Amino acid sequence: MAEAYIVAAARTAGGRKGGRLSGWHPADLAGTLLDALMERTGADPALIEDVIMGCVGQAGEQGFNVARGAVLASKLPESVPATSVDRQCGSSQQALHFAAQGVMSGTQDIVIAAGVESMSRVPMGLPVVLPAKNGFGHPKSPRQEARYPGIQFSQFMGAEMIAKKYNLSRDQLDQFGFESQQKAISATNAGAFKDEIVPVEITTADGKKEMHTVDEGIRFDVTLDGIKGVKLVSEGGRITAATASQICDGASGVMIANERGLKALGLEPMARIVNLTLLGHDPVVMLEAPLPATEKALKRAGMKIGDIDLFEVNEAFASVPLAWLRTTGADPARLNVNGGAIALGHPLGASGTKLMTTLVHALKARGKRYGLQTMCEGGGLANVTIIERL
Repeated sequence: MAEAYIVAAARTAGGRKGGRLSGWHPADLAGTLLDALMERTGADPALIEDVIMGCVGQAGEQGFNVARGAVLASKLPESVPATSVDRQCGSSQQALHFAAQGVMSGTQDIVIAAGVESMSRVPMGLPVVLPAKNGFGHPKSPRQEARYPGIQFSQFMGAEMIAKKYNLSRDQLDQFGFESQQKAISATNAGAFKDEIVPVEITTADGKKEMHTVDEGIRFDVTLDGIKGVKLVSEGGRITAATASQICDGASGVMIANERGLKALGLEPMARIVNLTLLGHDPVVMLEAPLPATEKALKRAGMKIGDIDLFEVNEAFASVPLAWLRTTGADPARLNVNGGAIALGHPLGASGTKLMTTLVHALKARGKRYGLQTMCEGGGLANVTIIERL
């Protein structure tokens, strides 16, 4: 079987809800990202055999196969096909898995895996809420109700369940949220994101044109006391908005190729895909799946947690990476070294390839070899990807 390699990885800087990227139609934003990947590689557009794009809110401006819309909004030719993927928060990480599997099988040689989410223009939950309000039903079926009677599947409830199960105090969660912001501030000030961010032109409130290059969610004036003062999401809980991922607009993507694709592109790879793992887990606790999924991935790869140099564990809520650390025994100093979604934002369907982009560049900057990425996903799912920097 052929190997799968990452030859390019890029992302936009995140935009807050109603913020600097909110004027962009998501298909156009994703199209700009696709153009950037082509420019960075100098690839012949005709060589791209598919675009697989993660997106959670597939309704409205993100409906009707937003991946194809992004291709038609880019400089890629009409001959390039595209499809949209929904594995909730892991959608674009799954897009990467599908792209890697395509080139490893030899049925394709060069594929772009990407993701997009405009949470400003397509609010979270819209594909569920809007039909339900208009009499078109709800995704939870009668048979699901019989299996999980009276249970509302909720990520917020899941985050609280994990905090309680792993005995994580509010102080620990607040400290983690503060550290995420601090790491993101340090990384931004040091220029750590410069090579991975695609500048996007925006129009400011006063009508001026400028390039958006800094993640808008970072709180450069953050203090631990300020975080401690944020109101709890639910009475008696432990999670606050300061210890949850930020609503975010953004796009990201990676170009994947096999050996034949590398030769056609004339490029050296950035990294090799070592392992692709999936796992289904408890849909009620929901966000715990990365813990057993990581164990499964390491076992399949014949590796130990200490073999991995850097980790990207999505900060959907602070309780998830903290529980992951406690279970895996991983070195906290190797986790989310440039900050995570608490500071940088979580553009849902775009977060998978966003985290991979950051992981690849962080390994390069530090001269490290192995990286592991994992995401908790709605429905009690998890993707794990292990890469080797080359």
